Amino acid sequence: MSATQWIIFILLVQVIHFLGTWKLYVKAGRKAWEAAVPIYNAIVLMQIINRPKWWVILLFIPIINLLMFPVIWVETIRSFGRSTLWESWAVVLTLGFYIYYVNYSLDVNYIEDRSLHPTTALGEWVSSIVFAVVAATLVHTYFIQPYVIPTGSLERTLRVGDLLFVSKFHYGARTPMTAIAAPMVHDTLPLIGSPSYMNKPQIPYFRLPGFKDIKRQEIVVFSWPADTVRQFFVAEQGVRKPIDKKSNYVKRCVGIPGDSIEVRDGYVFANGKQLELPDRAKPQFDYIAYSNKGVSSKMLLESGVADFSRIYVAQSLNRNQQIALAQNGFRAYQQGQAVQIVAGMNGIPGDFVRQHRLALQEVTDRKRVVTLTQEMKEKLEKNPAIDSLVRAINPKGRWASNLFPQNAEYPWNYSNMGAIYIPEKGKTVDLNLKVLPLYKKIIREYEGNTLSVSGNEIIINGQVVDSYTFKQDYYWMMGDNRDHSEDSRAWGYVPENHIVGTPIFIWMSFDNFTDAAGRVNKPWKWKPRWDRIFTTVNGTGEPVSYFKWFLFALAGYFVFDYFRKKRKVTKE
Repeated sequence: MSATQWIIFILLVQVIHFLGTWKLYVKAGRKAWEAAVPIYNAIVLMQIINRPKWWVILLFIPIINLLMFPVIWVETIRSFGRSTLWESWAVVLTLGFYIYYVNYSLDVNYIEDRSLHPTTALGEWVSSIVFAVVAATLVHTYFIQPYVIPTGSLERTLRVGDLLFVSKFHYGARTPMTAIAAPMVHDTLPLIGSPSYMNKPQIPYFRLPGFKDIKRQEIVVFSWPADTVRQFFVAEQGVRKPIDKKSNYVKRCVGIPGDSIEVRDGYVFANGKQLELPDRAKPQFDYIAYSNKGVSSKMLLESGVADFSRIYVAQSLNRNQQIALAQNGFRAYQQGQAVQIVAGMNGIPGDFVRQHRLALQEVTDRKRVVTLTQEMKEKLEKNPAIDSLVRAINPKGRWASNLFPQNAEYPWNYSNMGAIYIPEKGKTVDLNLKVLPLYKKIIREYEGNTLSVSGNEIIINGQVVDSYTFKQDYYWMMGDNRDHSEDSRAWGYVPENHIVGTPIFIWMSFDNFTDAAGRVNKPWKWKPRWDRIFTTVNGTGEPVSYFKWFLFALAGYFVFDYFRKKRKVTKE
């Protein structure tokens, strides 16, 4: 919906409110016209139902207002003596229109000194739950959001299984764009599996003031621009999602508006200068390890390598064995007369092998692709069994068709691409058929224009053009796991209206969080990484866990509270 449409919608809501409540305003000793004045009518209504005036603010906060409206409806009819359980349900299920019946058909009296305390234990419980959800939704939507790292694109800076707190106020909280959505969930309702939102109406994009801008090399959480996935790791038809209901991704910002970005042999250059990563960053690259004795999995694990595959060979598999392997994330495929099975770095557990009576042999090749940080590389090079390590680099000019901008005119790959201009709001670029592939998604999808080509002419919104002025800022995001990150190299720019926030704190971290196929394991299979719990994301030097200090503080509080209560009982 446009801003004009929203103004019309809000005025329509005011008319509905006036028609349904003006007689109740009069019975409460107010004037009928007071029910018709926007905002003022809400302030008066809070006085009528004997609730604090600051509740009015909650009525204008997206998502929060969806929780508050039913509360206000129930409070309104109770202020006029309609306090039975069935009437409370009636006003909620009719979306407040039961108030029309009370307003026009019932002879009600205003209860000025109505008790605000629930009369039953159930009522007290429901009231507490409602306001707990309101408070939690307010914090979740506008201040801090919990987030989990599900993929290895930032390994080993942020690891799969890290549970983060993401700040939304650093860059300014993005107000919800989806007007009708379930609180405290993202795009899917738990257990039910259906969407948690309605596509319409949509609220125009708006961002609250923040206290900093996005800088190069900062880790940023954003709505994945190319998201059409209803559920990760499930192959099915794609869906179109509102911006704020797209899946959240976390990457490192390497290009800000106005930059010219290049990737040279996997290293990022901004405006011609190579970017230096913060000291906490641990970038990884693919290497080919060579050894005449064979590159064993044990050797890799001892060197701290955590991102590699293990291949097993079986002479045959029966149907039940194939199903069991697939259900546990192992990929099996026919290779000549034998069957090859691909597993993650932890391999196939012995208990699983024995349970399903598998006859397997692990393949130890003389050449193996492994993903290494600089520290892992140096450690592996010292191993006398390793003959050599060679960076796996796609040479410049070799085209990877699945990468941005998906056009043969730009023969780019993950190792070498660019230069690429990062659009800045208000800046104008020349347009021709050569550069159009770089910006067509921005023009058509992110900024809502019509776009077509006729011969050598580019037509935007029905007009032939040779330039374009950008309506918002854009960013370039990449993962530290440079050869295994689906990032801007795959789908291009991240619009400013897709920015969510920045991670600030790891409050929990688990090893074995996902299986070999990337699916989340059962919780009882997770193993805590004690050294990462209660660590900060930003800063310098090795992260330090504050978990033990948290436990000391928590124990101290319980001791203090115990003696405080004991002293209070003694005085009484």
